[in-house]
Amino acid sequence: MFRYLNEELETLSRAQITELQNKRLKEIVAHTAKNSPWSAARYKAAGVDPANFRGLADLHKLPFCSKKDFREQYPLGMSCVPRNKLAEMHMSSGSTGTPVVMPYTLADLKQWARCMGRCYIMAGANPGDTCQITPGFGLFNGGFGCYHGAREAGLFVVPTGAGNTVRQIKLARDFQTRVMVAVVSYSIRIMEILAETNQSLPDLKIGIFGAESFSPGMKKRIRDGLGIDAFDIYGMTETGGIGSGMDCPAHEGIHMWEDEYIIEVVDHETGEPVPDGEFGEITVTSLTREALPVIRFKTGDRGRILTREKCVCGRTHLRLDTISGRLDDMLIISGVNFFPNQVEQSLLKVPGVLPNYQIIIRDDHGIKSLRVNVEAEPGVTGYMVEKQLKEDLGFSPEGDIYKPGELPRSEGKAKRIFYETVGEENKNEGGK
Repeated sequence: MFRYLNEELETLSRAQITELQNKRLKEIVAHTAKNSPWSAARYKAAGVDPANFRGLADLHKLPFCSKKDFREQYPLGMSCVPRNKLAEMHMSSGSTGTPVVMPYTLADLKQWARCMGRCYIMAGANPGDTCQITPGFGLFNGGFGCYHGAREAGLFVVPTGAGNTVRQIKLARDFQTRVMVAVVSYSIRIMEILAETNQSLPDLKIGIFGAESFSPGMKKRIRDGLGIDAFDIYGMTETGGIGSGMDCPAHEGIHMWEDEYIIEVVDHETGEPVPDGEFGEITVTSLTREALPVIRFKTGDRGRILTREKCVCGRTHLRLDTISGRLDDMLIISGVNFFPNQVEQSLLKVPGVLPNYQIIIRDDHGIKSLRVNVEAEPGVTGYMVEKQLKEDLGFSPEGDIYKPGELPRSEGKAKRIFYETVGEENKNEGGK
């Protein structure tokens, strides 16, 4: 039986979604034009008159924004409200350069809670269920977004934050955790510690994972390894945080909350919309945020719209395919274009290969080569891995097989990509 946080809004007809989006888009353009000098100047430069803006019919006329704009306007140059109206802020998890800051009013926090609350209920969480939140509680939006949503959904929160996996497992067992939220790679670390200590999490049934690429192969490993239903959640700092969309128990695409956001998929270079079903850059417009509603924010995520038809779960909001990678992460090796996500999918096809790996890109005076190191069970050979990568990627990278546990571990986002330059010291600190 499928459940909803707000059945009326989650099951709107396509005509009702369009009508609501049209109304809210006009309102948000007027709001940003009136209260943000930065937005007003951009509209003027693009030839957009907010007083005569026609809503969805004029969406294509609005200028795009990007992460670059956030950095240039740091800290609050894009905000639409006075500083004394702000209640909270979060920022991107990147550790270098000017950070991306998202301010929130009290109304924005409620909007965030609505979106994230829907995700919990859609996954099958029930009021009173124990929800263990493993992302950090700090400037990164993950922990707090999960917390606000859990309160909205009526869950019992165990706010562990990041790290200390042994304690995470103890608390999950002691408090009968049924729902856990984590970055994708951290679930693998939990599985490893469970295996090492000969324990299980019998009460855990729902895992909500985000912040990293989540290939179908990795989802299957987590689902089988923990014996849970694994969900792929979407959201980012610039759009207001985690929870702008997630897949439902049917796992046939990521439902995006279209009453809260307009989703476009555009050509990365030209900005022109691409037809449903074709890959492009996901672009998001916030319809209900107050402090900093992004307008046509180019996320840098490569994806596609699978369908706008009603799902078996009853929800009618469009569904995105699994995010296939960051457009700025695309690699070109031996004349072949591919994304790190494709390497992961290929590796996990090989029986015995474990979900811990390294992609090492070596630059020898402008000539790039690829090395893929993986952990694997006894019996897996380099030939088996090379053959699968050759079949899927079209070329044969070098690499080594490591025993389980030999590659470095991280308690947060996993570092998968490393760079080496001939003539310089190893640049592993540039790993992602």
